[in-house]
Amino acid sequence: MILLTRLNGPVFALNPDLVERADCTPDTVVTLVDGTKYLIAESLPELVALIRQYRAQVVVDAQQLVGQTSGERAEDARERVKETNVVQLHRRER
Repeated sequence: MILLTRLNGPVFALNPDLVERADCTPDTVVTLVDGTKYLIAESLPELVALIRQYRAQVVVDAQQLVGQTSGERAEDARERVKETNVVQLHRRER
């Protein structure tokens, strides 16, 4: 889940796998596969970065689980993950 901010203020969690498209009109409108639309405070590039970060973290978590179940020590798995090019993004405070 990614955390987004509705244009009128409240924060909500969204499953990025349900996003069909996002438009900048100039506000960012997220349309889900079922047609639900959300008007959010984040810019289109911020939304894309959050979704990319989410997907990268899913891959990293899966690699850690596979490594741990195959007998790799958790410490070794963490070190291997550090060697990947995953960049942690931090949300800006508004």
